[in-house]
Amino acid sequence: MASKISAGIIGTGFIGPAHVEAARRLGNVEILAVAEANADLAKAKAAAMSIPKSYGSYHDLLADPDIQVVHNCTPNHLHHQVNKDILAAGKHVISEKPLAMTTKESSELVQLAKKSGLIHAVDFNYRYYPLIQHAREMVKAGEVGDVFAIHGSYLQDWLFKETDWNWRLVPEMSGESRAIADIGSHWCDLLQFITGLTITRVCADLRTVHKTRQKPKKEVETYAGKVLAPEDYEPQAINTEDYASVLIELSNGAHGVFTVSQVSAGRKNRLYFEIDGSKCAMSWDQENPNEMWLGHRDKPNEILAKDPSLLHQAAREYAHYPGGHSEGYPDGPKNLFRNVYRAVEAGVMPDDPDWSTFEDGHKEVAICEAVLASQKAQSWVDVKY
Repeated sequence: MASKISAGIIGTGFIGPAHVEAARRLGNVEILAVAEANADLAKAKAAAMSIPKSYGSYHDLLADPDIQVVHNCTPNHLHHQVNKDILAAGKHVISEKPLAMTTKESSELVQLAKKSGLIHAVDFNYRYYPLIQHAREMVKAGEVGDVFAIHGSYLQDWLFKETDWNWRLVPEMSGESRAIADIGSHWCDLLQFITGLTITRVCADLRTVHKTRQKPKKEVETYAGKVLAPEDYEPQAINTEDYASVLIELSNGAHGVFTVSQVSAGRKNRLYFEIDGSKCAMSWDQENPNEMWLGHRDKPNEILAKDPSLLHQAAREYAHYPGGHSEGYPDGPKNLFRNVYRAVEAGVMPDDPDWSTFEDGHKEVAICEAVLASQKAQSWVDVKY
């Protein structure tokens, strides 16, 4: 029996356990260790997820000679240094986004990763739905034609109330941008991935809906939906965006627009897009991920169901069940990790990786910086990659 690849995970908030579950489903990965902010928390998290080893410092995890791959699931402000330390320790790395807080930091990580020869990835997991892979293959095959325009949105309601609180509301931990950096980055990455185009210019309108929020005096788990007594809150000024709309220009000259919001009641995690091409249009909604709409001028429109037998050949390995058997959010990171761990087994970073790399992470940081610069200047701004 082939030995399993040993991995460690740093950080166990909302996304950390999702990484653990997705990696375990591959069958050839063992999550050997977890690192947290202190030894007691690490021990508790390890016990909860049946992970053999726990470390109160991520440096101790990196010193473990048995660990080959490290998943960086720490808060945003730690990504740059932790990713640097993972590479310096000679471990392959799968990082949560954003790759870093600034393009200066992210470009440094790109160069360090290239120099190291280690395998590196960023978790832009929406790329790995079967129908998204099919959409990309349709564009590559010329079935969509020239891209005229792209538009869409990414809407959530988890920060809808002024009493909703999370570390992402703190710029020192999350960065100067919130909604754009957190969810807009996913939308931009996804549309660039599908179309093969690059966002070259942006014109942004950002708004903070809740300029003051009520911060709980004690920690409340994200998405828990708990409402505390009034005396259990303290007011906190907010200066990152709850909402944004961004006009974009693409590398082929096409234009588009997207809206992101974390205060849209009833929208839980709705990443939606439409691509309008010269031969057809296509649209997809992450909350209904097993169907894709195809629009036509001269014949009836179509609804393409997720069914391996109907997909482009290159997209079929991303669908693990027959048509009529739904696949969803947890399958995205699983497919991403599968591709990464295949390279780990091969022992080499491929020239053209079939996953999102540090280079892709750097591009999203650059777009975010351009959006902030555009909001400040109230004009179009070039994206500086």
